[in-house]
Amino acid sequence: MQIIHTISELRAWRKTAGRVAFVPTMGNLHAGHMALIREARQHADRVVVSIFVNRLQFGQGEDFDRYPRTLEQDAQLIAAECPEAVVFAPDERELYPHVIQQYKVEPPAIQDELCGAFRPGHFRGVATVVTKLFNCVQPDVACFGKKDYQQLFVIQSMVEELNMPITIIPVDTGRAADGLALSSRNGYLSEAERAEAPRIYHHLTRMRDAILAGERDFARLADETIADLKQRGWGDVDYVETRNARTLKPAVHTDHELVILVAARLGKTRLIDNLEVRC
Repeated sequence: MQIIHTISELRAWRKTAGRVAFVPTMGNLHAGHMALIREARQHADRVVVSIFVNRLQFGQGEDFDRYPRTLEQDAQLIAAECPEAVVFAPDERELYPHVIQQYKVEPPAIQDELCGAFRPGHFRGVATVVTKLFNCVQPDVACFGKKDYQQLFVIQSMVEELNMPITIIPVDTGRAADGLALSSRNGYLSEAERAEAPRIYHHLTRMRDAILAGERDFARLADETIADLKQRGWGDVDYVETRNARTLKPAVHTDHELVILVAARLGKTRLIDNLEVRC
């Protein structure tokens, strides 16, 4: 496995790399990232995994400074999973040479809904850094997890509308045995919070089963989830929504491809999850 820190070295490597699959990450890798890497290996000759904590997608008061930087540990995990992989781990000055990024990629109105309503500028930061990484890596395919469903939607739309020659491959959410979606931020949870955290998945499956049984009062299902989380001591519930899985517009009773999305705080940790429903 090779670790590359500069764009010039990466571009020199890329010239002879053949078909490349790309897995962008912020590091602090876990089993969910390994699933992305395994999927990437199925679609290309070589795999590039980027590790970069992107300041642009963190809002004021968020956890940029305390986000775990674990490059050595991450490299070991990648090497065990995919020995032929290349790790692209630039520092901030390499990726943002002028410190302030003057040109940004502006997503459409969806960037201000769901997570975007609570994290202003987040998806602008995501779209901008992913575009920069795409330009550096020049991949043929790129793998993104469905756990960040809104992010996946933004990236898919961006690639399509900007005519980027990249195939985006969605990868199912990795979960612990109790249903909790795998996330680097799970490491912030206390032991008691970790035991409570799968409650989100419990409600996602409850809502899914109700919809499959014919329920179409999506607001009532959401209100029940919010009330239960609040009763169990959760903090702010940013949203519980059912949306059209293809457009991310609010679901209507005639939709057959849906996604239920939840974001809520447990202690100081903001957890997100979702579940697709086809009915």
